[in-house]
Amino acid sequence: MSGDASTLPLPAVGAAAGDGGKVRAGFAGRFSRGRSGALVGARAGVLAGKLALTAVVALSLFVVLMAANRPSILTPTTHIGYFPHWMAGPLGGLLQGFTNDGTTLKYLFTGAVAAMYLGYLLVLKHARRLPARWVLAAIVAAHVVFLLAPPLALTDLFNYINYGRMEVVHNLNPYTTIPILEPHNDPAFVLSNWHELLSPYGPLFTLLTFAVVPLGVAASFWALKCVLMLASLATILLVWKCARLLGRDPVPAVAFVGLNPLVLIWGLGGDHNDFLMVVFIMLGFYLLLRAKARGFAQTVLPLSALEMGAGAAFVTAVAVKASAAVLLPIVLAGLLRAPRALVQTVLGMIAAGIVVGAASLLAFGLHIPDLSTQGSVVSAESIPNLIGLAAGAGGESSGLRAALSLVLIALVLLCCWLAWGGRRAQNSVDAGGGVARAITASGWANVALLVTLSWVLPWYVVWVLPLAALSSSRRLRAAALVVGVYLIVAWAPASGLLWNAIHFHPEKTSLGRLHQRTVKELLN
Repeated sequence: MSGDASTLPLPAVGAAAGDGGKVRAGFAGRFSRGRSGALVGARAGVLAGKLALTAVVALSLFVVLMAANRPSILTPTTHIGYFPHWMAGPLGGLLQGFTNDGTTLKYLFTGAVAAMYLGYLLVLKHARRLPARWVLAAIVAAHVVFLLAPPLALTDLFNYINYGRMEVVHNLNPYTTIPILEPHNDPAFVLSNWHELLSPYGPLFTLLTFAVVPLGVAASFWALKCVLMLASLATILLVWKCARLLGRDPVPAVAFVGLNPLVLIWGLGGDHNDFLMVVFIMLGFYLLLRAKARGFAQTVLPLSALEMGAGAAFVTAVAVKASAAVLLPIVLAGLLRAPRALVQTVLGMIAAGIVVGAASLLAFGLHIPDLSTQGSVVSAESIPNLIGLAAGAGGESSGLRAALSLVLIALVLLCCWLAWGGRRAQNSVDAGGGVARAITASGWANVALLVTLSWVLPWYVVWVLPLAALSSSRRLRAAALVVGVYLIVAWAPASGLLWNAIHFHPEKTSLGRLHQRTVKELLN
């Protein structure tokens, strides 16, 4: 017989036991109704979550179909008379007769992004009740949709290809020669846009772009799209594995990372190399958690493949994109209470640094990515620029930039202290100990980096998401979601219409005009 209270012969119990039986019968009935209500609520939550998953995938397809239909603001590399089939992809032209009005497209795109974000939040609310296969299927489906998309939101992918072709085809070092000096008839030159900017990309990623040059521009485009999608899926797999090692439910963690609309639309749709940086960061943390689960090395010898591999992974992330460097001191601080593991990790970092350094020296000589020029550009809605506007300076000044750089350094040092654990470390209950603290502290460090960057872009939220998904800090996850809302407001196409309506024009101040001129010069 079922153990549910509703199956008991309640009237008989009450008659046999007198008033006490009636009380117990009444309690059993209320318990049954409460449990039934909870089950109904759970089923409703699962249904709502499944509908939200479906909506996120369907809206992803809608966005891609709009972009692939014809030249528009959604695909900045296209223009009237130029939208080759190889760029539009297999979904090109499927919305024949759809609106060609630019303002309507802005509203539709922005509405789709907003609706996707609401669906994403609903998925997160019910993620613990959702079947893993539903969440994983939605993640894979969304990734495939954006793999088939034309280049969305900015033209970085063609800058990647162009820098690679400069070296391989034209024998021009992208770290010493600006693209404007290469032959202008190169098919990648006309599709790229940062023509006055030396390459800011890491040497390891630039070497990857060399490897795809023999494929030609069109095939290079699709090859890099595949690499970036696989890197994103690999990150999600590592988040799943890390969550299991930390004793946490992996389904909400992978949903938090893999269904974020900014990552899907601006990241995968725009085809950005941040996915390669992030996958190596997550590989480093996964290897450290594996080593912790097995017991950190007790002696320097024999060498530990897990801990050395973790150190190598973190350095590789920096060699892809320099932004990852902010996490290195935090990772090391998290290992200070495990000195032998710290030594092993540092040895891995040194070994990888030697290999990457040697490869960079052979390919580029004693030249490094141009981070200073890229760091001089300012986006109108970045937090530093908004602070400058609020302070009456007309935007981010050089003095404010220097001050915020000091703030970032101070915050990174604070994150190092949090990773070390302070006086509370001895009482830590985190499954991964210092590694878990380092994950949380690294997430906060990337939040600090995002809010102090002068040139902040929507897909940068992917720097925070995997770390926040694995963290025990709800505040960190909340911060990642708030940053996502801010980036949507700042970058959604319809936001420009809102700024006009409220007469918000940061680009028209004296500093704003200077910032705009700097960007235009680099885009020559």
